[in-house]
Amino acid sequence: MDQDQSACRFAAQKAKAEMESSFPEEVLEHVLVFLNAHKHRNAVSLVCKAWYRVESWSRRQIFISNCYAVSPEIMINRFPKIKSVTLKGKPRFADFNLVPAKWGANLTPWVSAMAPAYPWLEKLCLKRMTVTDEDLAMLANSFPNFKELILVCCDGFSTAGLATIASKCRKLTELDLSEVEVIDNGDDWLAYFPEKMTSLVSLSFDCLEAPVNFDALERLVARCPSLKKLRLNRTVSAGQLHRLILIAPQLTHLGTGSMGSEFSPEQAESLLAAFSKCSQIQCLSGFRELVPEYLPVVYPVCSNLTSLNLSYALIRNFELEGIIRHCHKVQRLWVLDSVGDSGLEAVAATCTDLRDLRVFPMDVREDGEGCVSDRGLVAISDGCRNLQSILYFCQRMTNEAVVTMSKNCAKLVSFRLCIMGRHTPDHVTGESMDDGFGEIVKNCKSLTRLAVSGLLTDKAFEYIGAYGKTLEILSVAFAGESDQGLKYVLDGCKSLRKLEIRDSPFGDSALLSSLDRYESMRFLWMSACELTIEGCKELAKKMPRLNVEVIRENESEDTCFVEKLYVYRSVAGPRKDMPSFVTTL
Repeated sequence: MDQDQSACRFAAQKAKAEMESSFPEEVLEHVLVFLNAHKHRNAVSLVCKAWYRVESWSRRQIFISNCYAVSPEIMINRFPKIKSVTLKGKPRFADFNLVPAKWGANLTPWVSAMAPAYPWLEKLCLKRMTVTDEDLAMLANSFPNFKELILVCCDGFSTAGLATIASKCRKLTELDLSEVEVIDNGDDWLAYFPEKMTSLVSLSFDCLEAPVNFDALERLVARCPSLKKLRLNRTVSAGQLHRLILIAPQLTHLGTGSMGSEFSPEQAESLLAAFSKCSQIQCLSGFRELVPEYLPVVYPVCSNLTSLNLSYALIRNFELEGIIRHCHKVQRLWVLDSVGDSGLEAVAATCTDLRDLRVFPMDVREDGEGCVSDRGLVAISDGCRNLQSILYFCQRMTNEAVVTMSKNCAKLVSFRLCIMGRHTPDHVTGESMDDGFGEIVKNCKSLTRLAVSGLLTDKAFEYIGAYGKTLEILSVAFAGESDQGLKYVLDGCKSLRKLEIRDSPFGDSALLSSLDRYESMRFLWMSACELTIEGCKELAKKMPRLNVEVIRENESEDTCFVEKLYVYRSVAGPRKDMPSFVTTL
């Protein structure tokens, strides 16, 4: 019987192998067209050699989460027909100025390699990359069918580079600049768009500080009937905004630019009439340098809004209440903490389908006046039961409030609570915040992202390790008790891909406790912890396939302690463009 079973299994395996080898690759390619998610494409490539080969030459878009995890040459050899590239560079803590200037993440080697290999490239999305004017010139000259350029948190280029893109990318449909640092060298970049350019669908330059040529902008908007997304910078006045929305009532996404000029009832009345004709607007942002008296002019579009970004608008609770009562469909809301708890209570009463809430800090006030607290968090959890993502900066919080949110909002996928100050306890009981975060990981079964802060002991990290089985991203700031806390996380969170730690008491013992975990993680960042150079060397010795980078800004200081550690897996080996303050161990 055993021999018969073995023979049957062998025959089945042989038949399966023959079927796989005879399966037409042309048919398989048509099947793979329906797989868009990167993780699904990656899984398909692991089935067998034939599927790996077909997946490689049939893929048209690629996402690279770390520009040093792979080389341009490896990407090109593996995927020869790519049309869309998304590329991320510096670690996320670069947003907090913790990554020194000139650290790296240069676009030059990538665009130089892609220019001859991908002449049909249509889209490039870059995040935290250093981009030069020469890079943009090569981009504009090398890809005749280029259509979309998205730059997020990038630096290194000027308005001259934007002028090159505008003048030479004749098929451009999208130019989005978000939180970028652009050098103003006087180039009137908007005037470089050809007079026959009519293809723009999206244009965003709200982060630019330099004045723009409004006449050129107005002509461009007027001749692009398909324009749906327009985000303006602070140099565009309320009067100019009025003229733009009159000629582009088809907009679905609008960034208002500045609404901080002198308020006049006549101007407000004209804007109100213009917004009344913009029936398709779904996403509204901007409001820089806002005069609050202008807020009522957007009321006509509020009933259709699904996204409202007021994170640049210094408004108080009653001003938020005035606009939010018209926004019953809003699912994404960003505000400053100046709205206070009563402002969030108004949100909870109106926006019952809210999915994404972010409350950013305006400043730190000793008396806490105007700031949000546990009261606002409880109100949101009571009224917005479909909440999936929250980023909440506050000065006062309680375990009871966090526990309430964990019970009311069990659908949470992302929970980021940033309690201002170091090691801040429950402001009512004076106890650690262990139980609150413990209930979040217990009750929110789909949680993939967590940011912790406040007074936390090893118990909180024990909860995270025991219940955070779906966690993929964990951020720790000014929290922790001993190495045991990090050991709990590394041992228990098997799905963890990104681990970011700053100003915490974790040292070599924690770093070296679960070496196998780093193979499956995308990166580990630790700064202002208790790591030594010997501990980092030991990690590099035992895990040779990882890039272990030590960042020491004060190069003249001879110390055994490590300021910043960045660890990531790479198939390209140590990078070749390290500045002197970065050492690969």
